[in-house]
Amino acid sequence: MSKNQNLPPNSTVDPYSYLQIVQNPDGSITRLFQLPTIAAAPDKEHLKVFTKDIPIDPTHNTWIRIFLPAQALNQNSSSTTKLPLIIYFHGGGFILLRASDSINHDFCCDLAAQVSAVVVSLEYRLAPEHRLPAAYDDAVEALHFIKGSDDVWLRDFADLSKSYHAGFRASLAVDELEPLKIHGLLLHHPFFGGAKRTESELRLVNNPTLPLSGSDLMWDLALPIGVDRDHKYSNPTVGDGPDNCGPIISFGWRIFIAGCDGDPLIYRQVELAEKLKKESVEVVAKFGEGDYHCVELMDKSKAEVLFYLPKDFIEQN
Repeated sequence: MSKNQNLPPNSTVDPYSYLQIVQNPDGSITRLFQLPTIAAAPDKEHLKVFTKDIPIDPTHNTWIRIFLPAQALNQNSSSTTKLPLIIYFHGGGFILLRASDSINHDFCCDLAAQVSAVVVSLEYRLAPEHRLPAAYDDAVEALHFIKGSDDVWLRDFADLSKSYHAGFRASLAVDELEPLKIHGLLLHHPFFGGAKRTESELRLVNNPTLPLSGSDLMWDLALPIGVDRDHKYSNPTVGDGPDNCGPIISFGWRIFIAGCDGDPLIYRQVELAEKLKKESVEVVAKFGEGDYHCVELMDKSKAEVLFYLPKDFIEQN
């Protein structure tokens, strides 16, 4: 079981079996299960969205996958309007999954097509081989790469002045990112933790999609050694609120956050939304009933409904 303390006595899920990982003597993990991957397709016909990969840092094996709606390449179109840019960071508790995994690839394809946006998905370093803040540092490096890239898809079709991001870390580097200008954050079932158990965590302690023992172990493996889940990397509500809230207010960013009450993390997501509202941040929240953590990655019909919300959110800007 997870080495983290304070699991409720009715927690029955073995987190290593659930995550299908084995911890090695050197601190790394062996990932026993790999999802199917999809290669980028920059020039195939009959696609609604074209994709291509661009390396960022070969020493870290980080790269981005760009998703470009096909209509943007329509030579018959006379429109010169560029598309908004969405910068996406896949889930997996910072220890699992890749940008090329089928569920992440398909989700970003559908997001680009339905929202009519250029989507950039980042392949970042995973823990425990690279503990936080490695993934956050990779995210900031990706933003710097995008702002200065001469890639034709980013240069000619993405409106860098109308960008949307998926993490608070960007607020720390925003002064260095011109001409890339972030208008808001899109938080899809964000992964948070905390030392004190919430009602939803206790109610859904053995949830088959995200059991409490599994999320505990992911944080054990992802956080810097020696800190607990109330570290700012996992719990943005500690203290007086997110430590990056000041820049978010001064830049006028809007926050979109989606979740559901079948997700053990729902209480933490709602708590963050309420704290941001108290700090005068404009928050658009969509918390559904039932379902499960990141249901839209598995259920395309749910994703289609979800995508109308960020589309409207972006258009309101």
